[in-house]
Amino acid sequence: MNYIVLDLEWNQGTAKKYPEKPELPFEIVEIGAIKLNEACEPIDTFHAIIKPTVYLEMNSHIEQITHVSIEDLESGRNFNQAASSFLDWCGTNYRFCTWGSMDLTELQRNMTYFHLEQTLEKPLFYYNIQKLYSIRYSDGKSRVSLQNAVDALHIDKLIPFHRADADTYYTAMIMRILNMNEVKEYISIDYYQAPASHKEEIYLTFDTYSKYVSRTFDTKEEAMSDKGVTTTSCYLCRKNIKKKIRWFSYNSRTYYSLMYCNIHGWVKGKIRIKKTDSGKLFVIKTLKITDEDGAEKIRLRQEEARERRRHKKKETEQENN
Repeated sequence: MNYIVLDLEWNQGTAKKYPEKPELPFEIVEIGAIKLNEACEPIDTFHAIIKPTVYLEMNSHIEQITHVSIEDLESGRNFNQAASSFLDWCGTNYRFCTWGSMDLTELQRNMTYFHLEQTLEKPLFYYNIQKLYSIRYSDGKSRVSLQNAVDALHIDKLIPFHRADADTYYTAMIMRILNMNEVKEYISIDYYQAPASHKEEIYLTFDTYSKYVSRTFDTKEEAMSDKGVTTTSCYLCRKNIKKKIRWFSYNSRTYYSLMYCNIHGWVKGKIRIKKTDSGKLFVIKTLKITDEDGAEKIRLRQEEARERRRHKKKETEQENN
């Protein structure tokens, strides 16, 4: 299997002349990619400039970062031509690699907006090299910029950052240093194409946590009443475990729970509710072994959520009196 190291540059709306379109917040203007073999050795490269058709003026912040003007894009291809050529170039046996989690979502969103047939696999697994860098060199949660990672690894900065071909080059260099064989089990999922049925729901188990991605629902209440969403089991021994703290809402999109496994100890659960572009909702549930300190944090979150609800109820009663 080859690795396709992908980086996209995009433009976005300006406040007055070209306000943001919710269905296309970022219009892709550049595609850069490097194809690597399993040893992370370069095989081929791809680069395309895309002439914008939605945002016809460069956002000042984007222009400042990329040093690209709208005139630089005039000779580019249209999106469908460039994206089709890119996907043909990728071949058939590959895995995308990106720095961060946005590129594949925005690629698919642009494909939808410009009516280019979705040909990417579902579910779309990929490697988030930014996350793998954190797992290898930090706590697995923190995220650093590409430039900071390059500096930390003492990689020579031969070309400027924030252009698609440059950022793919630096990402590929980091992958070689990471040793992908040591971190490749930590695969990521792009959520743009959410599961549409029970059959498509996703279950993944890693060394330190498990992840479940549900099918779509019409409402949050429907999602949180689904047994597949709320059921918990220890991802290490596969046994059902009793909830010590049932799922509670910490905010409108996040729920927590606390369980105890007689073999592996405390297990904390987190549910994030996400929305698709069509307005449907789906759930990402993670379960992770924790210690007494981690369990106490869940208890404190529950008390904090209760206090907020009490305060809100009191304010409502005062307003109605």
